[in-house]
Order: sequence, then structure tokens, then C-alpha cells
Amino acid sequence: MNQPKLPEPWLRGTLAEIAPTQRAVLHALEAAQEDLDRWCSALTEAQLNARPSGIAPVAFHIRHIARSTDRLLTYAEGQQLSEPQLALLKTELDPGATSQTLFDELNAGLAQAAARIRAFHPDQLTNSRHVGKNQLPTTVAGLLVHVADHAQRHVGQAITTTKIVTAGQ
Repeated sequence: MNQPKLPEPWLRGTLAEIAPTQRAVLHALEAAQEDLDRWCSALTEAQLNARPSGIAPVAFHIRHIARSTDRLLTYAEGQQLSEPQLALLKTELDPGATSQTLFDELNAGLAQAAARIRAFHPDQLTNSRHVGKNQLPTTVAGLLVHVADHAQRHVGQAITTTKIVTAGQ
């Protein structure tokens, strides 16, 4: 029996106890996780790593969502990136990813991200932060909103690439 399709996370009335900015970010990450699971979890290893016309593979987008979210939240917490974070950044396009490995990393990364996002007090959202080597100015809220925006952008790219690599099947 098919289960009825749930409305998008932001329309489910969940997380009412969370401040609005963080709630919106958490809902965006929930949607990202659900969409990636729906569209990409059944891909073969070859499909996950395929680079039609040289575009980034689905595997990259899944890794990048987990890892870029970690990096952005590190900046939001007022820290600079660690050597392990920088090393992982350099491996996001590596071939050979399996679905299990990718989704384990994604799910763990988004669970950790949710806890980190919940840890911010709403009074902190206007606190100044700096990003990257050039120390570009932003705020905690700016970084949190970018977490949501950035994840959604890469979900769209992953879904589009999925449609390309599964066309005709």
C-alpha cells in the first residue's frame, strides 16, 4: 500500500519550538535529505560517479552538501577550518563512491548539522562572522541561511544529473 506523500517539511508544522530562522534552515536540510533519498539512493555506483558531458557527478553533490554544511557551520561557530576539513574538501570529486558510503556520510553530517544549528541562541544570529582566507564579513544568520540555500542548490544539481544518467531506463 502506498503511503500518502507528505507535504514538504516546512508545511508539516514541525519544529515549532525552534526559532524561525533556524527552523527554516532545519526544514531545508530535511527537504534536502528526503529529496536526495528519493531521487538518488537507488543509483548504481556507476551512475553515482558518472560525469556526463564532464559535469560533476551525483556523488560529488551528496558529499559536498554534507561537507560544505560542516564548513559553513564551523564559520558560524566563529572558528576557522581545520586541516581535516580542508583535506576532505580536496576529495569531494574523488571517484568510486558507493551509495552506502555517500548516504552514511550525508545522514551523519546532516544529523550533526541539525544539532549544531539548534545550539545557536536566536540572540546570536546578528553576531559578526568571517569566512575563508579573505575573512569576508557576514553574520551567523547569513551563514545559516546560506547553509539552506547552498544545500538546496546542490540537491537540484544532483537531481538533474540523476535524470541525465538514468535517461532512457
